[in-house]
Amino acid sequence: MNAILIDLDGVLYQGDEPIQKADQAIAWVRRRAIPHLYVTNTTSRPRAAIVDKLARLGIAVEADEILTPPLAARAWLAERGISRVALFVNPATRADFAGVIPLPPDAEEGAEAVILGDLGAGWDYATLNCAFRLLMAEPRPLLIALGMTRYWSAPDGLRLDTAPFVAALEHATGVEPIVLGKPARPFFEAALTALRSPAADTLMIGDDIRSDIAGAQAAGLKTLLVRTGKFRAADLDTEIRPDGVIDSIADLPAWWQRADPAMARS
Repeated sequence: MNAILIDLDGVLYQGDEPIQKADQAIAWVRRRAIPHLYVTNTTSRPRAAIVDKLARLGIAVEADEILTPPLAARAWLAERGISRVALFVNPATRADFAGVIPLPPDAEEGAEAVILGDLGAGWDYATLNCAFRLLMAEPRPLLIALGMTRYWSAPDGLRLDTAPFVAALEHATGVEPIVLGKPARPFFEAALTALRSPAADTLMIGDDIRSDIAGAQAAGLKTLLVRTGKFRAADLDTEIRPDGVIDSIADLPAWWQRADPAMARS
């Protein structure tokens, strides 16, 4: 293993609370000079806000060390010359879509792409129906999902994430979504390109058995599941088999050294 991809929510923190000793684990990664990148499906806040949050939790991260679905989507849209989009994302996250032209919130036609992220409590019937009408307008726009995470673990319990709303619109319109976040293979490939690391030599650390573990395995990566965040004991009874399971990211150094004896001697 030469490089690491690290999920954020549920791995380094949960809500506004850090996972115990997560900062020490990241410090160990830095001391060992292991190339790493933070990959997250978080679309409820811009990348700059994620950097600030990690700093408050004692983890110093540069913005270019974080890959998010909005950034992947912005690059994808630019490559294809798509600029008129309907954004169903948190207002603060719109800052990560520089260069695109968002339609007015009440528009029901004229979009080249309809982009869905985590709106949280912002989802209601009127908002979902607006997205539906945009997707039914001619010419049909693209449906872009900023990840297909089913749910996440908030301080007050589990909450729906992006995937259920994407699935509802796909069912109603017949438009197949283009996924630009986990668990889609292109998202992992973009992360590998940024790290300049082959998939087989890269470890993905996550708490979501499907988006993090199954998605990374489909892209050829090794995987390490943590028993924090949205992890449930039933995850270990599925057909998905991570390469390792640890109680939390605090156990990463010991697990890594067991998996790679050469690292233990260095």
